[in-house]
Amino acid sequence: MELLYVADLVGTFVFAISGVMVASAKKFDVFGAFVIAFVTAIGGGTLRDILIGSLPVGWIQDVTYIFVIMVACLCSVLFSRYIINLSKTLFLFDTIGIAVFTILGLQKALDVGTPAVVAVMMGTISAVFGGVVRDVLCNEEPLIFRKELYATPCIFGGVLYLILDRSGLIQPAVIGITIAGIIIVRLLAVKRHWSLPLINLEKIRH
Repeated sequence: MELLYVADLVGTFVFAISGVMVASAKKFDVFGAFVIAFVTAIGGGTLRDILIGSLPVGWIQDVTYIFVIMVACLCSVLFSRYIINLSKTLFLFDTIGIAVFTILGLQKALDVGTPAVVAVMMGTISAVFGGVVRDVLCNEEPLIFRKELYATPCIFGGVLYLILDRSGLIQPAVIGITIAGIIIVRLLAVKRHWSLPLINLEKIRH
């Protein structure tokens, strides 16, 4: 679990940077950028903890997350020229981040006794809801509502985790395979332009 904790901090760092980048594009001030970075990084985990009754929420009990977000904001300012040129690298880390957040959220939900389907939902919320809050605050259409697959790989990973966990595999193998599965599905979805079908009720009616 120590490795997952480190990966969680790395994911928090990358998500915070993505928040600063969006805030910068919107011409927010320093405080606004920090708020966006903060909600992007911990928004999903906060909502998950509230929904499953795990209080106080994680970042309140472990202030390391706050310091990581502050460092991410500082790095975004000091190394902005390099960060902008690392968009592909940040995308990869973002993908790794949602994979790790999915597993952490799912495990935490299972630990408090939620049904499997709810645990998958909590894992997905952990991974993507921070981005939803970021986009709403920045007056953008949330990424998970667009054609690009974002939440779907997390749902896939959550189901895969449950299947592997009940197959008798050792926990490190279950975690490793699940993370790899989410990353592969996400990368393939972007590369091959996979998307869910759009809903058009007007067209169906006619």
